[in-house]
Amino acid sequence: MTEPDTHRRPGRWRSGAESRQRILETARELFGAHGYAGTTVRAIATAAEVDPAMVFYFFRTKQGLFSAVIEMSEAVPPAIDSLFTGDLGTLGERVVRTLVENLDKSGRTPLAMLTRSAPADERSAALMREFIDRELTDRIVTLLGGSDAATRAGMVNVQLLGIAVARYLVRLEPIASASADEVAATYGPLVQHCLTG
Repeated sequence: MTEPDTHRRPGRWRSGAESRQRILETARELFGAHGYAGTTVRAIATAAEVDPAMVFYFFRTKQGLFSAVIEMSEAVPPAIDSLFTGDLGTLGERVVRTLVENLDKSGRTPLAMLTRSAPADERSAALMREFIDRELTDRIVTLLGGSDAATRAGMVNVQLLGIAVARYLVRLEPIASASADEVAATYGPLVQHCLTG
């Protein structure tokens, strides 16, 4: 008679799809309760009854998992990182182009979750706000410095939200059918003005 294997990793024999879904649901709850910084991959894995390696297998990084939770393409965080490697004088156009190109590639916009009314989606909206603050607003404030940096960063967010709502949710013309280059050329200077005056 053989001994039962008590050394198996949690979740190892469950189907991959079930484990991935359980990780996502658990991550949504924990991120919603504790925020991004207050939630660890280990805590998510423990609560989802999987090995932390399985979280990394499915989502690569904590940032990748967070992106999946808020229904954002995993290409977006690296694209945002690339915004801050260029000249401040052209940041406005880069921000608009990055927004439009990435949302154009996506089959859906994460901003759609802001229009839903279910309680679970309010958590998702809060996570989206946290993501925007952490990945864009706080970095712009740091980059600009000065007493009005937070106001300028807020103005940038308003411009980007307006572009996203007009193009993807309301589908206002001509912005809805304009190319990414056209949108960046038209609205980039407005965002730049918010940034640098």
